[in-house]
Amino acid sequence: MTGRITRIISNLYTVQSATGEFKCRARGKFRKDSITPLVGDFCEFDENNNYIMDILPRNNELKRPPIANVDIALIITSLKEPKLSLNLLDKLLSIITFNNITPVICFTKLDLINSEEQKELETLSKYYNSIGIKTINNNETTKLKSIIKEKLIVLTGQSGAGKSTLLNGLDPNLNIATKPISKALGRGVHTTRHVELFSLYEGLIADTPGFSSIDFKEMSKEDLRNTFPEFREHNCPFKDCMHLKELDCNIKDLVTKEEILLSRYENYKAFIKEMSD
Repeated sequence: MTGRITRIISNLYTVQSATGEFKCRARGKFRKDSITPLVGDFCEFDENNNYIMDILPRNNELKRPPIANVDIALIITSLKEPKLSLNLLDKLLSIITFNNITPVICFTKLDLINSEEQKELETLSKYYNSIGIKTINNNETTKLKSIIKEKLIVLTGQSGAGKSTLLNGLDPNLNIATKPISKALGRGVHTTRHVELFSLYEGLIADTPGFSSIDFKEMSKEDLRNTFPEFREHNCPFKDCMHLKELDCNIKDLVTKEEILLSRYENYKAFIKEMSD
C-alpha cells in the first residue's frame, strides 16, 4: 500500500493511507543505504507486517525541521517576546526559497506593539509583499485557512514565537502544549519534541521543534544571492555581480535610495560573511 508518514517517534512511523492509520517500522535497508524516512514522505508499506518498504521520490526536504514534500513554509515571526529578529527571518526566507518551498511570513504578538512599531510592521509587510513574499498576521484566520487548504504546511521560526499557540487557535482540539517565554533566556522554551502532521482545513500542517540557529552549508554564495528576489528584479548590469564591492553596481544605489530595504541588504552582507568565515 501507499501512504504518507505523518509522525515519527523514536523508530515508530505513523503512516496514513486511504484505508486508515498504521504504526510501522522501517526496513533495515534504509540504514544500510543511508536513507532517513521523514515526516511528509510518501512511502510504500506492508500493511500486514507493518513495515515501510520504500520511500517515494521527494519534491523537497528540510534538515531542520526534518520534513519532506512541503508546499508552504509558514514562518512564525514574533514582534515582541521574543523580539523581532529580521536576521533570522531573512535567513529562513533564503533557505526555504533555496529548497523550492514557498515562504509565507506570519507575524505574531501584535497585541504587544505600540503605534510606532505598528507603522514599522506596515512598512515591513508592504516591502516583503512587493518582492513576492506574502505576509499575514496570526489573527487573520480566514486567510490562514485558505493558505492551508490542500497544502502541506510547515510551521517554523524562533522558539516562543507562537507556533503551537497558532495551531491551538485554529483548532482547539489539538491541545498542543505551550509554555511562556523564559525571562532568563529572553526567548521561547521548546515545547514541541517531534515533527507531526495534523489534518486541518483540508490540508496538512506540521508542528515542529523550535530552533534558533540555522546555516547555509548546502548553499553557495551565488545560491544565496539568487534567493533575494529584489536583486533579480532590479537587473544589475553585471551578470555575475555579488552586489558587494563591485563598481557601478546599481543594487547598492537602490539601497541608498531606499528602494531596497536596508535591513535586507545588511543581512545579505552578513550572510555572505558568515559563509566566508
